[in-house]
Amino acid sequence: MAGEDIAFSAQNAVLRGWFYPPSDRSRTSPCIVLQTGFSGVKEMATPDYAEVLQAAGFACLVYDHPGFGASDALPQSPPQEIDPWQQVRCIQDAISYAQSRPEVDPDRIGLWGTSFAGGHAIVVAAGDRRVKAVVTQLPLISGSRTFDDLVPIGARADLEATFAAERRARFAGADPTLLPVVAADPTANAALSSPGAYEYFTELARSSAPAWRNEVTLSSMELLRAYEPGAWIRLVAPTPLLIVAAPGDHLADGRQVLAAYEEALHPKKLVSLPGGHFDQYSGTNFDRGSAATRDWFVEHLFPTT
Repeated sequence: MAGEDIAFSAQNAVLRGWFYPPSDRSRTSPCIVLQTGFSGVKEMATPDYAEVLQAAGFACLVYDHPGFGASDALPQSPPQEIDPWQQVRCIQDAISYAQSRPEVDPDRIGLWGTSFAGGHAIVVAAGDRRVKAVVTQLPLISGSRTFDDLVPIGARADLEATFAAERRARFAGADPTLLPVVAADPTANAALSSPGAYEYFTELARSSAPAWRNEVTLSSMELLRAYEPGAWIRLVAPTPLLIVAAPGDHLADGRQVLAAYEEALHPKKLVSLPGGHFDQYSGTNFDRGSAATRDWFVEHLFPTT
């Protein structure tokens, strides 16, 4: 079954997305709340995972982050601004919305996030005990270390001055500065210069995600630098945690993800997949990752008989 259009209030804005009802409506079902990553919109990756989970008997909630896709921007932020803590608070409101649905068992909520939102899944699960099982796929672990990977050392001083100037300009009422998310030229000034990023985003924009815009605010990069989801990972327990990792990932650094798994407390499980960051959303890697995700939620959210 396809997702149904929905809208709900979060942090004084209206967020829009899809609700995938459970295949069996004769009783309430567990619900998985899913989010896509940095600058992504709901048409990117999340419907594929939602359909796998729906087929296994789950309800699913997929939506656009505030200021992206079909969702309104928050009153305090412009469109295309990636503020991780605002997104975290909106995830918690999305959980509240899912719990309000008559099809959903409010005591069986799962959380799934990938890439940048994989970091959100860690943070939310660590602090919100309504989440009864969590899957974080290719998660951002350290914003500061990822920032250092994305920005050459020789450019950092100038970028610090640019951040400071942007703060002053926005305080004075100027419109936010925008920069591309990806660029065909890997040396161009873009938020994500990782191999495969340009091809991944632009192909999806052409084929299935026309609402995606190749721009984010400059301030999004400063906010990224200060975001450290890995600091929360030991606090996820006792909520069951599955990490789907790609050790060869150079965007959400696979080495950081493996180290974070070692820090996490039980119950936990690690699934490692070959290839880079964007190789995980199709083909055999998608099949393996989505199957592991489904099985984890089945194990921890469906009652045993």
